[in-house]
Amino acid sequence: MFLSAILAGVAATSTAAVPALPPAPPAADRRVLIGRSVEGRPIHATLVGSPRARVKLMVVGAVHGNEPAGRQVTARLSRVRPPRGTAIWIVDDANPDGSAAGARHNAHGVDLNRNFAFGWRPLDGTYESGPRPLSEPESRALATFIERERPRVTTWYHQALRIVVKGRGDARLERLYSRVSGLRRRALDPLPGTATSWQSDRFRDDTAFVVELPAGRLSRSGVARHAGAVRAIARAVAPPRVVPRPIPFGDERRQDMRRYAVRHYGIDDHRLRRPRVIVQHYTATDGFAPVYNHFATNAPDPELHELPGICAHYVIDRDGTAYQLVSTRTMCRHTVGLNWTAIGIEHVGRSDGQVLGNRRQMAASLRLTRMLQGRYGIATRNVIGHNENRSSPFHRERVPALRAQTHADFPLAAMKVYRRRLERLPAPASMR
Repeated sequence: MFLSAILAGVAATSTAAVPALPPAPPAADRRVLIGRSVEGRPIHATLVGSPRARVKLMVVGAVHGNEPAGRQVTARLSRVRPPRGTAIWIVDDANPDGSAAGARHNAHGVDLNRNFAFGWRPLDGTYESGPRPLSEPESRALATFIERERPRVTTWYHQALRIVVKGRGDARLERLYSRVSGLRRRALDPLPGTATSWQSDRFRDDTAFVVELPAGRLSRSGVARHAGAVRAIARAVAPPRVVPRPIPFGDERRQDMRRYAVRHYGIDDHRLRRPRVIVQHYTATDGFAPVYNHFATNAPDPELHELPGICAHYVIDRDGTAYQLVSTRTMCRHTVGLNWTAIGIEHVGRSDGQVLGNRRQMAASLRLTRMLQGRYGIATRNVIGHNENRSSPFHRERVPALRAQTHADFPLAAMKVYRRRLERLPAPASMR
C-alpha cells in the first residue's frame, strides 16, 4: 500500500508524463570516452543529471548490433532530468562495430554478452564467447567503467523476447519495471558469461537486469513507457531529501554527552561510533518548531533531570520534510539503553496511528530509514520503536533504576506495520 505512496506516480507513469519533465542540461561536457571497439569506433557514456548525485544508474541501449531498439529509449532518456538525487549514465551503443554491420557480434565475431568474467565457458557459433573472459575491448571498457562508477541499478536492453528477465538482484525493482513497461517478468535458463551475471556477482548490493524489447522499432508510446520505467526505478532508489537544521551541539553539550555515556554505558566518548539500531519516535506535538526549540535547549530533561538535553538526529514534519538536527557521528540522547549505538528519528504527531496514517510523512520516514540502513548496515529487525528498546539485543544500561525504563511510542504492533512497509521498498544500498 505505502510503496505506491513512496514512489508517488511511479506505477502510474504515462506516456504523456514524459514530455512534461524539465529538459536535462546540455550533455556535451558530461560525455566521456570509455573505450574503443575493435575497429576503433568510440564507445561513449553520457551522464544525465548532476555529477554530484548520490545515486547513479546506468542504461545500455545496445550490446548486439542487430538489436537497436534500446537506443530509442536511451535517446529519450538523454533529454529528461532524472529524479532528485539521482543521475543516469547512458551507454547508447556498446557494440558500434556490430551496429555498423547490422550484426549481433563485434568485429572479432564475438558475442559480447557471452564474454564477461562470470560463468564464462568456450562457445562458438551464434554465441561465440571469445578466447577468454573479457578478451574484447568493448566488454573490457564496460567492465572497467562499471567497476569505477558502481551504478546502483543497470538496465541492459536486448531484443526480442518481450520480457523483463528475472535476475539475481532486487526483484522489487524488476517487478516495478515490469509493471510500468507492461512487459511480463520471467526467468530464462542461466547463460554463461553475461554482463548481468558478472555484475550481480561482482556487486551484490546492486541490481542489474535485462529487458528484452519487442522486435523491430518501438512506437512512440513504447519508447515513453520504457523511459518511464527507467525513471520509476530511479525514483525508487532516489535518496530522501534531508534539510539540515542543526541544533547547538558545542563543546559543553558534547562534554555533557560524554559524561552521560560514562555513567550509563561505561563509554568515555560523545561520539556515535557504530550505529546498529534506528529508533522511531513521535513528538506529541503538532508542529516542528516546538520540537526544534526544545531539542536546541541543553537543559536537564523533566523526567530524569540529567544533562545533556534530549534530542534526536532527525525530525520528520507532517508534510514529509525531513530535518537533520544532529550528525549521525554524535550520540544523541533519545532512548534509554541505546543512545550509545542508536540513531533517533522523531515524527511530528500525537500518536503512532496518526504518523502511520500520514502518507507523505511515512514516505519520507521509510526512505530515510532505508538510506540509513544501507549507510550503516542496519538490519530491519533492528529498526525499532521507542517502546521496544528493552528487547533490543544492544540495550545496555548501568543505572539499575533505568534498566526497565521505556516509553509508549511505537510499540510492537505499530512497528510490525512499519517494518512490513519498510521491507516492500528496494533493498538498501550500501555506501560506496
